[in-house]
Amino acid sequence: MDARRMAAALDRIAAEIREKNSGNPDLILVGIRARGDHLAKRLAEKLGTLEKREIPRGALDIALYRDDVNAIIPEVRSTEIPGGSLSAKTVVLVDDVMYTGRTTRAALDALISYGRPKSIQLVVLIDRGHRELPIQPNYVGMVVQTAENDEVEVNLTEDGKEDSVVIR
Repeated sequence: MDARRMAAALDRIAAEIREKNSGNPDLILVGIRARGDHLAKRLAEKLGTLEKREIPRGALDIALYRDDVNAIIPEVRSTEIPGGSLSAKTVVLVDDVMYTGRTTRAALDALISYGRPKSIQLVVLIDRGHRELPIQPNYVGMVVQTAENDEVEVNLTEDGKEDSVVIR
């Protein structure tokens, strides 16, 4: 995926989110650190343009909610939730790549620690399959077939790279 295709995928996802949530004053986008928060910012801007209003967004660190935390020493980063609570909000959770589902499971646990959302919808830029948990995204930029030992690398301008997705 090059920059043009990534932008088109994000435009389409923003339109789909709007179609499902138009006019919802309790909508908030929350990106999983590190690349999901950058994608959430881009989607919030696109959605804000479509809705003609500012769409709140936050960033979520899931390091302490991962089920492999005993195997690694987690790098804990900040979580930013506008207003401090997600109670009664419609949360659109954003991540770059969906693989086993374990990152999403950890993110759901982390989100619940900030209140009880009305609903949670999931956006992923890339769905590469190979689920270990029964979790599926609501919005997908691109589905790619990968081998389990492949790596999907998402590069973003926010990280000083050219927007792209590469399979290695």
